[in-house]
Amino acid sequence: MEQLKGTGVALVTPFKADESIDWNALEKLINYVIDGGVNYVVSLGTTGETPTLSADEKLDLIKFTFEKVSKRVPVVIGVGDYNTRDVVKRLEKCPLDEAAAILSVAPYYSKPTQEGIYQHYKTIAAASPKPVILYNVPGRTGRNMTAETTLRLAHEVENIVAMKEASGDIMQCMQIIRDKPKDFLVISGDDALALGQLACGMDGVISVAANYFATDFSSMVHAALLNDYPAARTLNYKMLEGFELMFSENNPAGIKAFLHYAGIMENTFRLPVMPVSDGLYTKIAAYLKNY
Repeated sequence: MEQLKGTGVALVTPFKADESIDWNALEKLINYVIDGGVNYVVSLGTTGETPTLSADEKLDLIKFTFEKVSKRVPVVIGVGDYNTRDVVKRLEKCPLDEAAAILSVAPYYSKPTQEGIYQHYKTIAAASPKPVILYNVPGRTGRNMTAETTLRLAHEVENIVAMKEASGDIMQCMQIIRDKPKDFLVISGDDALALGQLACGMDGVISVAANYFATDFSSMVHAALLNDYPAARTLNYKMLEGFELMFSENNPAGIKAFLHYAGIMENTFRLPVMPVSDGLYTKIAAYLKNY
């Protein structure tokens, strides 16, 4: 799992004005982030507006991403749901031969117990042909996966190799880092908190912001992993206002506004996601003009 240290980027799914997938823009984005120095890409994450994609579109996105990445960096595929049986069925159908791992979000909406979360992941890991990265994001799922549950899975289930931790709870993060197996990766899922979490011992970041800040964000993470915190702090504070603007209304509305300003894609979404407000877009444009 050394290949999943550093900066991963949760790819945006670009849409045309008619809301069809903009394949040319996606290819442009893939090349942009790889040229910017990210260590790997993540397809079909929340930032890719996955809940609005059809099953066929998800398969097409996986195949397209593998083709355009062309093995230049590893690819992680998001395969998660609140229905455990559906995740298992999707794992059977997904073309995962070229994937480095799968990223599976904790079950949402149902608000299961910690034992339910444990059994959900244990079942997925048994069915997965690839290593599994846990994903704790209680702000979206409605249920926090505790440090105890994460560590139980890390120690007991061989095919579970990493955790994307986006609880925002620094004490919980430190407990996981302290007590995890030696080769288990702990990855930040909070761009604005990433530098502090790297200082605590995390192994990298799966980033939204790196869709736009590919070079600076990757350089910040790389510097932190080398314990060059003066350089990492300089880059972090350079991007800090951007993080605030990017996440002030909605993800992925914020990052798409950044990428639209950069000319990489249209500022188009599928409902219920909407573009950022005109006022916020004006602030983003002013910020990026002087970045």
